[in-house]
Parts: sequence; structure tokens; C-alpha cells
Amino acid sequence: MTAQSPLSFAYWRGCRQGLPFILVILPFGLLFGVAGTEAGLSLTEVMGFSILVIAGASQFTAVQLMTDHASTVMVILAALAVNLRMAMYSASLAPHLGAAPGWARGLVAYFMVDQVFALANADYERAPNQSLSEKLAYYAGACTPVCPLWYVATLAGAWLGKAIPPAFALDFAVPVTFLAMIAPMLRSLPHLVAAAVSIVMALAFSVLPAGTGLILAALCAMAAGAQTELWLIRRRAAQ
Repeated sequence: MTAQSPLSFAYWRGCRQGLPFILVILPFGLLFGVAGTEAGLSLTEVMGFSILVIAGASQFTAVQLMTDHASTVMVILAALAVNLRMAMYSASLAPHLGAAPGWARGLVAYFMVDQVFALANADYERAPNQSLSEKLAYYAGACTPVCPLWYVATLAGAWLGKAIPPAFALDFAVPVTFLAMIAPMLRSLPHLVAAAVSIVMALAFSVLPAGTGLILAALCAMAAGAQTELWLIRRRAAQ
């Protein structure tokens, strides 16, 4: 029996660990396809959204604002604000993937969705000494069951439209997705403090324009988590 190469092993490990997200990507994509067509977008426009933007939360934000007849500038700014978390994701993965060739970094940036980031970040923290090629292979594996399904599910939702019964309650996919990503990360006091602060501040800033409150809450959460980490370091040094 031929031994599996490190790159192949990393790729298939990413694939296997990304498979559970099919349970939420499928209804999430279907829901966007339905929402886009109900907002008056053509099949081409709906698919253009999912292929060019490939970011569910900002896509839903944009479609909602378009339905509310918001200005083009407001739609773009709100979608960008929601997607600013990708800048945080990039900063987190840069120490691991920053040395990759430009074309590889471009693909990493394009396919960086919440689920893939969560898997890659956890894997790189667990085994930081993997080679760059192994890390890229894992990333590609994590993308394989997630990103293509997003396109397919969006297409199915746009085609089926209102034929999908409301009783299916597809909107459950959004909170379940983020719970599945965040829960495994709550392993330490700084993580728990950051999560608690983000919840409180997101509620406090909920009156702000779309996306703005989430970004401010994220910044507050990061600051709180960092301060908690520094406090723990000082406490250990003093003992």
C-alpha cells in the first residue's frame, strides 16, 4: 500500500474537517438564492453576487439594502463594513501563509470565507510547524466541500425560488454556522472575555447603521481579549 504524501494527507484532512459545514452551507446558499430572486435580481445577477463576492453575510446585507431602496454608495459601504472581518482573518493567517507566492495568496484571499478561516486558523495553531505547502494544501482541502457548494446552493435557490416551502426555515443556517465556528475557539479566558464583550457591544451598537456596530463590537472584543491576555501574562510573571 503506497504511503500518503504529506501534502495529500493535509489536503484530505482539510476536506474531511470541512464536510460538516455542508449542513449549513447548503441551506445558507439556498436562502441567498431565494432572497436574491425575491429582491428582483436576475439569475445572472444572483450568481454574480455569489461568485464575485463569495461572502454570505455581506451579500445578504447588500440585498436587504437594495430591497429597501438604499443608495448604491450605502449598499457598497455597508457590504464592505460587514466584510471588514476578513481583514482580521488575513492578519491572523499572515504569519502562516504570508510567504506564499502572489498567485497562491490571491486564491487564499478569494476563498477566505468564515468556515475555511475557522478550520485553517485552528489547524495552524494546533500544528504551527507544518510546512508552507502543507498549510496551503490543508487550506485547499478545507475550501473543497465549502466554496463550490456555495455556488451550487445559490444556483438551486435562485432556480427554485418560492418553490422552497417556508416551513423549511432555511434561515437557521446563519446562526448555526457561526456557533459551529466560534464554539471550538473558546478555549481560554481571553477568548471567553472577547466573546462576552462582542455580544454586549454588538447589542449596544445595534442602533448604528448596518455593519458599523459589528465592526466596533469586534474592535472592542479584540481589545478586551488582548488586555486579558496581558493581565494573565503579568500575573504569571509575578508568581
